[in-house]
Amino acid sequence: MGSCLQGNMEREGMLVQSIYYGKIGSEATERLLGRYGHDGSFLLRDSETVQGAYCLCVRKTPFVHTYRLAHSADGWSLQLVAGNRLQSFRTLETLIESYRSGIASDANIATLTHPLDKTQLGDISFGRESVYMEM
Repeated sequence: MGSCLQGNMEREGMLVQSIYYGKIGSEATERLLGRYGHDGSFLLRDSETVQGAYCLCVRKTPFVHTYRLAHSADGWSLQLVAGNRLQSFRTLETLIESYRSGIASDANIATLTHPLDKTQLGDISFGRESVYMEM
């Protein structure tokens, strides 16, 4: 599973690669966005429940909103709770930039303003911390 997702990431642009945190849990995500982010900060992680899907997590105080991004023959799309899919995009980068700029307005999602770039966070161990928390 991991290698398939990693392969997808290698074809994505720098924005997606910089905000992709891999297999971290929702609690670790909330701690990261709470500690290092502010309203509009967002990151991308692997879905904990759907293999091959990602979660776009956005801080909008007092919550972290999580949106599942699923891949189909049409490309990547935001998947709503009811299972409905919205507009499809060729890449994750295009999807994120479209919602960030307001071009894609078919969903009422929290505003994406500040990518939480993992290279800017220094030497934190979010990977090990999340594994420890799940045990």
